[in-house]
Order: sequence, then C-alpha cells, then structure tokens
Amino acid sequence: MVNESPDARPRRRLRPTRRGKIVLVVAALLVASAAVLIPLSLLGSDEEKKERPQSTLVIPEGWRASQVYTAVDRALGLKSGTTHKTAATVDLDLPEQAEGNPEGYLFPATYPIDSAAEPAGLLRYMADTARKRFGADHITAGAQRNNVTVYETATIASIVQAEADTASDMGKVARVIYNRLLKDMPLQMDSTINYALKRSTLDTTTTDTQLDSPYNSYVRKGLPPTPIGNPGDEALRAAISPTPGPWLYFVTVAPGDTRFTDSYDQQQKNVEEFNFRRRNGP
Repeated sequence: MVNESPDARPRRRLRPTRRGKIVLVVAALLVASAAVLIPLSLLGSDEEKKERPQSTLVIPEGWRASQVYTAVDRALGLKSGTTHKTAATVDLDLPEQAEGNPEGYLFPATYPIDSAAEPAGLLRYMADTARKRFGADHITAGAQRNNVTVYETATIASIVQAEADTASDMGKVARVIYNRLLKDMPLQMDSTINYALKRSTLDTTTTDTQLDSPYNSYVRKGLPPTPIGNPGDEALRAAISPTPGPWLYFVTVAPGDTRFTDSYDQQQKNVEEFNFRRRNGP
C-alpha cells in the first residue's frame, strides 16, 4: 500500500500490505494450482525411481528465499540452516544484477522429491526454471517496453505478488509502481519494509518508515536492490503488462476491496476507513 505524504506527522499509522497474511492458508490454496515440475536430474533412471519413495515440495507464490530454505530443510530432513548455507556456495547462474542473491529466482511450483534429492539440486532446478520463465521472449519484450531490465521486472513482480489482494488487482498494483517511478516518487510500499524487517504484518508505524535500509521504499526512490520474494506467473504477467490507469495510491480496505486512486485526499479517506475497520472489525 502507498499512502505517506512528505509532511506526514510522526504518529502511529496502519498501512496494509498483501502478504501480511497467514502464509499457510495461501500455501494450501496454491497446492492444487501450482505447476508440477519434473526435475529429471533429481529423480534418476526409471529403475531408480521405482525404488525411491517420492513426495512433493510445494513452494507457494510470493515466498521469500528464507522460507524456501526452511521448507527444503524440512522436506529433506536436514538440519536447520543447511539449505541456506548451500545457497551461498552453489552456482545458480543468476543475473549479474543479483550479485549472488537468489531472491526472486527460486521459482514457485510443486517439486517432486525423493531420497536422493539434495539442496543444491533443488535450488539449481528452481533457478533454472526462473531463468527460463523470465528469459522468455514476451518477458524480454515487456521489460524493454517498460524501460526496465528483466531483473527489475522480477523485482516489480515480487512487489506486486506481495501487495495485490487478488489476481485482478495485480495489474493495477503494477501500474501504481510504474506511475510512481515515472514521477520520481518513492514507492512507499509496506511490503519492502516488511522484507527488510523479516516479517509479514498489516501494521506499519511511522518509525518503521524511517528505517535505514535500502529496502525502505518510503525514503529511498526507485526499486529495492533485489526482489522481495519469488513471484509467480500472474505477478510476472502484471509486471510486463500493467493495467492502464492514472493511479498513484491504493489500500486494501477489506479482503477483496482494494481501492486505487490518483488523489491523495481520497487515499486518506480510504486509509481512515481501513483504520476504522481494523479497530472496530468489519
């Protein structure tokens, strides 16, 4: 959500984000829809596959790299932190802009795993899948059309994934991002602060917005230095083909009720309604 003004007074204010929600509920809903990917290099020959008990690892759209690492550790029965350490040493062939950080390039999907699976192989396959999706001709063309790089497109898609309340809102959130970039306005997205603070919440205070971090999009203009999660196909489509519109602000007043506007005064009215509902219930 974006709602801060240059002359806002220091006081506690609530600002909603998309992913300040219970991740497990989202994961359950995504199990049925996530693309099933078959990493043949992990499964081995037909004879080997018969001998190995198989299960699946679901990586929901929008999960951060830290969440992916934890899920891999649990799925493979490894000590906590093992996959995180592996990610720092394995070559994932990431874009130069990533500077070795795989955030945004661990593609969300359902991955089959077996007793021979290991963190390095899973991470490579996730990154390979992301590169193929992000490197498609229509993604490259969309990035050029929007005057951003493919890596920046992945970053925008990650914010869209975190902020949009519904799939239909994703294109509008993407348009807000582009509109603010074109106007040289800070993005003022709560999701980037949540990422910096390693949390997911609907409540962002004025103190939070003064955080000294490159991910604080309230005080730093432009995009954050990396994606803030791993976006799925819908968010990526929104990032390359944002919905036409003049919007500069949005707020999710209630589930399924996200309001977009180019008027700061109207945005403040929408925020007041959000705050009222947070205090008093629906």
